Amino acid sequence: MVDKSEKFSWLVRVGYFSRAILYFVLGLIALTSSSKIAEGTNGIFRAIDDYPAGNVILWIMVIGLLAYALFRFCSPLFDIENTGSDSKGWAKRIGHAGSGIAHLVLAYSAYKFATSGSSGGGGGAQEAASGVLSMEFGGAILGLLGVAFFAAAIFQVKKGVTGEFMNRISGRAPDATRWLGGAGYIARGVVYTVIGWSLFKAGFMSSGADQVKTLGDAVASLAGEGFIFTLTAIGLMLFGLFSLVLARYRIIPELDSSAGVPKFRA
Repeated sequence: MVDKSEKFSWLVRVGYFSRAILYFVLGLIALTSSSKIAEGTNGIFRAIDDYPAGNVILWIMVIGLLAYALFRFCSPLFDIENTGSDSKGWAKRIGHAGSGIAHLVLAYSAYKFATSGSSGGGGGAQEAASGVLSMEFGGAILGLLGVAFFAAAIFQVKKGVTGEFMNRISGRAPDATRWLGGAGYIARGVVYTVIGWSLFKAGFMSSGADQVKTLGDAVASLAGEGFIFTLTAIGLMLFGLFSLVLARYRIIPELDSSAGVPKFRA
């Protein structure tokens, strides 16, 4: 019988698989289809929906992206990645929370395409941001979320440069894993910076909820930046391949409520 920890592990692996599809397709259409990348996040899911069995893939992504988001929320709530509770540890945990929110929005967009073939009008991120701004202190919440993305961007680049992400990957992983992850994390750091800036402006500079960017929108905004755009697109494709490796070789924390510190599967 499969225990809760094993079920959790498989859900997270589906999440990494979904992330692999998402980032590889994003990088691919950025390099090959100016019309689809101009649509931002909608262009990613429209491209997937056009593939054979695209609707099935979209439903897998709905489940996977939701599972990955919940996995990331386990970091600020339970410190499942054992980052600690000092200032550095909390910065990482807040960054994970920002990643969780971003992937929830992506899961919602995938769901809209899976059920109706479109996002149904305005982007999910813009709708959510508009709702937050209508709340008391909503601007501060969005602005602080932008700061969280800045923190996440810094840690993404740091991971890419130092290779510290290899500590969570089985020694049986392919030799190319280190440089795939290095290039991918740096590219994702660039994208997270763009997303963070859009949230910071919407929250603290009153630029409007319609300026908030999701993953695809952030890449589309770099389209006029020449080699930066090209290198970022290639890096995102490599991050997709890296995520595919993680779907098989990532060491997933045990869900052991009796343990003081989460254990990692060897």
